[in-house]
Amino acid sequence: MPSEILEGERLEDLQCGGMKLIQNPRYFRFGIDAVLLANFCRVKAGETVIDLCTGTGVIPVLLCAKTRAKHILGIEIQKACADMAGRSVSLNGISDRVSIINGDIRRVRELFPAGSAHVVTANPPYIKKGAGKINESDEISIARHEVRCDWSDIIKSAAWLLKPGGRLYAVHRPERLADIICAAREYRMEPKVIRYVHPYDRKPPILILIEFINGGAAFLKTLPPLTVYEADGGYTDELRKIYGIKQLTGGQSP
Repeated sequence: MPSEILEGERLEDLQCGGMKLIQNPRYFRFGIDAVLLANFCRVKAGETVIDLCTGTGVIPVLLCAKTRAKHILGIEIQKACADMAGRSVSLNGISDRVSIINGDIRRVRELFPAGSAHVVTANPPYIKKGAGKINESDEISIARHEVRCDWSDIIKSAAWLLKPGGRLYAVHRPERLADIICAAREYRMEPKVIRYVHPYDRKPPILILIEFINGGAAFLKTLPPLTVYEADGGYTDELRKIYGIKQLTGGQSP
């Protein structure tokens, strides 16, 4: 086992460019939402990407494999998760293109100057503060519930980080859509593209993928829905293409 792996941790094969990710069952593990978000992003060659709420770094690692971004930075408030993400970067030999920062996105102005990024990505906590049952594990609560940051914090951070015309890509729950768009427009982050993710054909969506443009004009394009599973429970053709020939052996469902 590589020296970067500590007791209680496991190594996930991301089935993407040979990349692997260190995970620990004690902490929130990446799920299909992170994989779909990384696939949804448009990142051009030479661009800088900043991933908010990066967790154990799955989105920066995937984007490093999938794109020609010049540099990708992940920000994570939980020290242990940031440490795992940093060790995954080292394990994959991508330290020249990917960096992990243990920091609070609510203090992003202290970390980066305005307009530092062409692209910001975010897989934030979905559950609104004060709603839902809080997980017994503090580590998982921080990842799932708006305990340390909320959607408004995501938008404010993205608006500061992005260059004019820069793009924010986010994944969230469809029931939060009104909150998401209203907060975004307060900071001139205009929703431009949305895609609904459905578990099965003819079932209600479980996730939304959204692209915002910093200072963009008002026009929202809805892409065809993305369906995860066939009737027999297997992945659809599109999901198999996103994941690659093999399916992930671990992770967490949305």
